[in-house]
Amino acid sequence: MTLRAARRSSLVEQVIDQLRGEITAGNWPVGAKIPPEPVLSESLGVGRNTVREAVRALTHVGLLECLQGDGTYVRATSELSGAVRRRLATAEIIEILEVRRGLEVEAARLAAARRTPEDVAAIGAALAERDATWAAGAHAEFIEADLAFHTAVVEATHNGVLTELYRDFSAALRASIGGAAGFAPEQADVPHGPIAAAIEAGDAEAAARATHICLDEILRSTETATAAPAGTTAASEISAAPDAPS
Repeated sequence: MTLRAARRSSLVEQVIDQLRGEITAGNWPVGAKIPPEPVLSESLGVGRNTVREAVRALTHVGLLECLQGDGTYVRATSELSGAVRRRLATAEIIEILEVRRGLEVEAARLAAARRTPEDVAAIGAALAERDATWAAGAHAEFIEADLAFHTAVVEATHNGVLTELYRDFSAALRASIGGAAGFAPEQADVPHGPIAAAIEAGDAEAAARATHICLDEILRSTETATAAPAGTTAASEISAAPDAPS
């Protein structure tokens, strides 16, 4: 760990900043259990009440979750990710996909205008991995490969705010519904080659159009597969569903 003894005054804020720093730096990844209270207290040079208050604050904003009798776990990498995760937990899957469509269509448009040779190579490699996992029927791996492809497209925009927002949204989506899209994988795969080709060609409108077509098809498949009584949420709808690509 890189924790250091806190200085006097505003000890709780200092401890909050240091704990947050461990999370954002990846020293405590999402899903990891943080050190117990006595260890944190000793490492930081503060009382256990100060540590407890700092942990409570980070739990309140969604970065941490305390499980009684087990410990405290990292649930998000930023306050934004934590807020999105909480909101998605009660959202309709269609609403989630509509927001995702908006982000990815604009990302594809910008990526086509701004991509570098390195970006094109990264998108191509991600596409090959996505296709390979699909062909192998490795559905869990396919979910991650599909996400990696779309993340590579977003990174090719070279827009830091959009990239951070998309990463937070994707992390929250995975955390809240387990990567499922509410339907079986065989119902939903849409070829992504046209997206990659349009970005490589620098055709912004074609890239946006191909992405829109892709997400529209996923939305249509989802609407059909998740037909349920009004008021059913994404979390409840998917709790019993198998993992599926997004």
